[in-house]
Amino acid sequence: MGRLTGKVAVVTGAAGGIGHAVATLFAQEGATVIATDVRPDGDLVPLDVSSEEDWRRVVTEAERAHGRVDVLVNNAGIGVAEGIVESDLASWNRVIAVSQTGAFLGMREVIPVMRRGGGGSIVNVSSIWGVTAVPGLAAYHAAKGAVRTLTKNAAISYAQDGIRVNSVHPGFVDTPMTQANDPAVNAVIIGATPLGRAGRPSEIACACLFLASGESSFVTGAELAVDGGYLAQ
Repeated sequence: MGRLTGKVAVVTGAAGGIGHAVATLFAQEGATVIATDVRPDGDLVPLDVSSEEDWRRVVTEAERAHGRVDVLVNNAGIGVAEGIVESDLASWNRVIAVSQTGAFLGMREVIPVMRRGGGGSIVNVSSIWGVTAVPGLAAYHAAKGAVRTLTKNAAISYAQDGIRVNSVHPGFVDTPMTQANDPAVNAVIIGATPLGRAGRPSEIACACLFLASGESSFVTGAELAVDGGYLAQ
């Protein structure tokens, strides 16, 4: 307990799944958490990650209320099961806007605040599908691959400001998003996972906690796969 005591953290996509697990764990570890989601619910702060205005409002209010932002977890993302030929431009643009542009906008707004505060940690949630591929999911692959390399760009660009930027690459995780998939497709992915099961949101949250905390003070530009061994094959 207390690994994030005194820290102010913004977490996106916190209504459920990985984002909810991250926000909950961070709060348990002492952080002041601004938990955001496009779906306003209870204590969640409304945030459409594809909106410049929303990002500006959330980050400005966080700095005004708490004086700083120490941690950003760009977790929000969506996917559409379409290949390149089948992709509708509107759905392609929406996936890119949420899963890729959202991470860019979040970093763009938070980095100046972190600079003023003397540094910080940004954790971008990518995916195993940002590293390797399966048929379909064209826009999701494109977005998560971009998040992977954008993370490295930010890491080397802002290291001198004391800002660390790393990516987490979940494998198949049991979340509301994956529960909506075709069960047969899910079974194939789980069957191809060496540990032989789906991951839990709490397991991804623990990886994010490590990267957000001082325990990873010499880690930046890294890719942390939390995937049951999928990418090791």
